[in-house]
Amino acid sequence: YTILSKVHSDRNVYPSAGVLFVHVLEREYFKGEFPPYPKPGEISNDPITFNTNLMGYPDRPGWLRYIQRTPYSDGVLYGSPTVENVGKPTIIEITAYNRRTFETARHNLIINIMSAEDFPLPYQAEFFVRNMNVEEMLASEVLGDFLGAVKNVWQPERLNAINITSALDRGGRVPLPINDMKEGVYVMVGADVPFSSCLREVENPQNQLRCSQEMEPVITCDKKFRTQFHIDWCKISLVDNTKQVSTFQEVIRGEGILPDGGEYKPPSDTLKSRDYYSDFLITLAVPSAIALVLFLILAYIMCCRREGVEKRNMQTPDIQLVHHSAIQKSTKELRDMSKNREIAWPLSTLPVFHPVTGEIVPPLHTDSYDNTSMPLMQTQQ
Repeated sequence: YTILSKVHSDRNVYPSAGVLFVHVLEREYFKGEFPPYPKPGEISNDPITFNTNLMGYPDRPGWLRYIQRTPYSDGVLYGSPTVENVGKPTIIEITAYNRRTFETARHNLIINIMSAEDFPLPYQAEFFVRNMNVEEMLASEVLGDFLGAVKNVWQPERLNAINITSALDRGGRVPLPINDMKEGVYVMVGADVPFSSCLREVENPQNQLRCSQEMEPVITCDKKFRTQFHIDWCKISLVDNTKQVSTFQEVIRGEGILPDGGEYKPPSDTLKSRDYYSDFLITLAVPSAIALVLFLILAYIMCCRREGVEKRNMQTPDIQLVHHSAIQKSTKELRDMSKNREIAWPLSTLPVFHPVTGEIVPPLHTDSYDNTSMPLMQTQQ
């Protein structure tokens, strides 16, 4: 398309439902719109990014994806329109941003999805290409080479690409930035003839066992892809829509009126009163009676079954009572004697001389003072 002004004229495209749609946003068409315009002989290479959204909404339709790796590469809109969108014009607002001058240019892309009786084709196969990124596979020459290789293997009368999806959109991980690793891409193609024997080889038990052990299956037609495309045959998906039984059931809608269930009859107001006396006895009286009986039994054991000192002495031999009494008397006598025994006075309690008169100052305590509790340091006068 040709850029005429800041807000460009609308561009109409007519993709078919069930067929891959690719639209490239080329930077070359937007370079001349952003000042300063390059002089003759100069090459302008401003960083340009694109923003795409459905008119009146912040994002694109669910079937349409957009990718642009760097501000110095073209942007690509791609996806597979669905049958539900047939006959509904989809207006995509494309806004180009010049990252050097912050100028913008806008263009509207009107997608008119057409219905086709032959699409989508009944036999569909999805390949996982490990050595490609999605923008590389979207290139017309690369996609043409891939469809040519599939056609040599499948030999169909009609073959078309249905959809292309990045492995990152399927839960894949971002590859490490070493050895020029790729993220991988899923490519779904459709044909009008059943699957070839080569494509069916991945379903045999030997190859299924090798895939479960994370080993490469043995596929005879892999060499037709290996020169340019590395196919992960363990992730290939074969779908035969001719054998699928439709599970759709027509919904029978009613008038929205509930069936007549008769007149509502509330419960009667004359309800009989309930006697809760028996519930009270069971809940409170019975546990209280059991607790009282247990209390009386415990009181009898603790108070009425005590042996006492007299009964203990009657059951004890006389010689043992004599020995016990003698020990008690001896212990008491020793304690009395220890209170009155004479012990050496601590040095801190000896008499001291008065510093002026030279008189001896006796201790502060008397002889009857209990020296067992006497402090070591006495207050000196």
